[in-house]
Amino acid sequence: MIYEFRTYDLVPGSVPEVLKRFGDAYEKRKEFSELAAMFYTEIGPLNQIIHIWPYEDVKQRQEIRAEAIKAGIWPPNIAEFIKHQHIEIMMPWSFSPELTPGNHGPFYEMRSYSCFPGSIPGTQERWLSSLKERQELSPLGAVFSVDIGSALKIVHLWPYQDLKQRHEVRTEAAEKGIWPPKGGDGGLPFFSQENKILLPAPFSPMQ
Repeated sequence: MIYEFRTYDLVPGSVPEVLKRFGDAYEKRKEFSELAAMFYTEIGPLNQIIHIWPYEDVKQRQEIRAEAIKAGIWPPNIAEFIKHQHIEIMMPWSFSPELTPGNHGPFYEMRSYSCFPGSIPGTQERWLSSLKERQELSPLGAVFSVDIGSALKIVHLWPYQDLKQRHEVRTEAAEKGIWPPKGGDGGLPFFSQENKILLPAPFSPMQ
């Protein structure tokens, strides 16, 4: 299983119209394959949408996209609003939950870390040893490594009912020493971090 993350930076003020046009076109596009999720940024880099597409592999991705384009129903008519597109192919970690439809949020925190070379296997081990306790406080949406795109990058998605719950959970996890996982003997495995708070589009399978 792979996940394609498509991040579009949009013209300011265009998000509502983009979501409308995207949602209208998606009614036909989902006959070929369905979204895992569709988000827009609430806090962080504004005027941004992120759509996440699951595929069995790169071959299936290429075939489905070619079929949808040939059918004339994709891409949606939003080119006039797009300033920049960034595409990454992600591989879920072996212990990652799957991105499943349902009411998990509606607030989602996406955290992206750029890691030092060779540090990801050790990071996975430390996550695995700490994740059970962390998920007793709130569930992990999913965690990935970038396979095609920004090298040595991990991305994790956390759903929350609201920002108050996020603050309370993260505070409790830190006070109890549950999370974040310890950095190991070599210190922290990453050299940069960023996060953004996302909300789901009305037609997103994940709400």
